[in-house]
Amino acid sequence: MIVVVTDVAAPPEVLHDLVLDVDVHADSLRGSGESATTSTGRRTLAEGEEVTFTARHLGVRWTMTSRVSVAERPHRVVDEQVRGPFRRMRHEHLFTPTGRGTRMTDRVALALPGGPFGALAVRWVAEPYLRRLLRRRAEHLRAVVERGAATPPPP
Repeated sequence: MIVVVTDVAAPPEVLHDLVLDVDVHADSLRGSGESATTSTGRRTLAEGEEVTFTARHLGVRWTMTSRVSVAERPHRVVDEQVRGPFRRMRHEHLFTPTGRGTRMTDRVALALPGGPFGALAVRWVAEPYLRRLLRRRAEHLRAVVERGAATPPPP
């Protein structure tokens, strides 16, 4: 299990909405040439919708489709791989209000095919690499908020 915790000076609603914005996601991983195509054509996802990401990671071009299985605004978003390189991948985003904004917790559980070799690849390659990507993405979200590009939803 990968866990990355980031404090952001924004309300949970703002971060919840940013996590569901596929353009923000693609921008956060620009170095990998990330692109995203949604099942609806809209750039913001909702529960039950799918997004297909294509990017270059570890020198390989990857395609993965995930479905938003839970969207409980403003507390939680869960996305799960439905097609792609992992045997299983579940990413839970938790948003907990603090006195100064929100504590955003990313929790990712994943498995690769290949039995014991897949488990070793997860531990020694996939988890460290994904942890770095999650930290980079969290810092990108923080920067989006600090630039003022994200505003709270209207009351």
